[in-house]
Amino acid sequence: MSIEVGVNMEFVRHDDKPFAAGVELAAQLGFRYVEPMVHNGRELLSEAGYFHSVSMDDEPLEIKELLARHGLAASGLSAHCPLMRPEISVPYLQKAIRFAAAIGAPVVNTDEGIRPEWLPVEEAWGVMKYTLTAVLRVAERYGVYIGIEPHQSFSCTTEGLLRIASLVDSPMLRINYDTGNAYLGGEDPYEGLKAVRDRLVHLHAKDITVAHADAERGKVTGTPVGCACGDGVIDWARVIAILREANWSGVLSVECGTPEQAARSLAHLNSLLGKEARPAHA
Repeated sequence: MSIEVGVNMEFVRHDDKPFAAGVELAAQLGFRYVEPMVHNGRELLSEAGYFHSVSMDDEPLEIKELLARHGLAASGLSAHCPLMRPEISVPYLQKAIRFAAAIGAPVVNTDEGIRPEWLPVEEAWGVMKYTLTAVLRVAERYGVYIGIEPHQSFSCTTEGLLRIASLVDSPMLRINYDTGNAYLGGEDPYEGLKAVRDRLVHLHAKDITVAHADAERGKVTGTPVGCACGDGVIDWARVIAILREANWSGVLSVECGTPEQAARSLAHLNSLLGKEARPAHA
């Protein structure tokens, strides 16, 4: 049983650097895993080298080679899209699955997205089931998991998250738990983690500052990034204890806003896991 620490590439979002620069920095900080964010087609800021997102029209094996050169692997793909818009999410997630398989990422992480105003709540579940059914037909062939994250209106509660992750009877439909989103949504993140741990495939290690929690808890369903792990309201020793009790193996993918926060998160989590710091990789 092994719990590892990785980093979501959002940690360089405000540095105006390309994906390759973020990968190099993650390795220098001592991470073993990164979680790339992918998009369709061509995107101006990424094309210009000012943003970390990766186009799924790029050659995936070049991405895999880039990670390998820096001693890194992909813990998963960040591929969020609206499950209630199958005309968008079905081809997008199917493409993300193929891309993930090519670069060696075991899971595609997503959430239900924003419910369109014209889609009644009672009909939304059927639409999501259709989307997931179409997507999981591909996921099962490629051996790539779909990880549903607590974010937006339904999955922000543990009950809703489990319901989405149970819409299709497939071994590849799992959960990517986000501690920070769960906390901001008003859930107990420890009880929520216990409830989903049998279906857990990946975890977003997101901490929330006390000020942020006081201002927004119960008013929002998530946030893009958190603070450094150990600086906020999440008890990481308790999170790790829950995972170890379940004999869970996987990656804690840190979601924070700066390289400095990423470095402190890695040090804090490694200390709790009893791991020595990894030497920086050239």
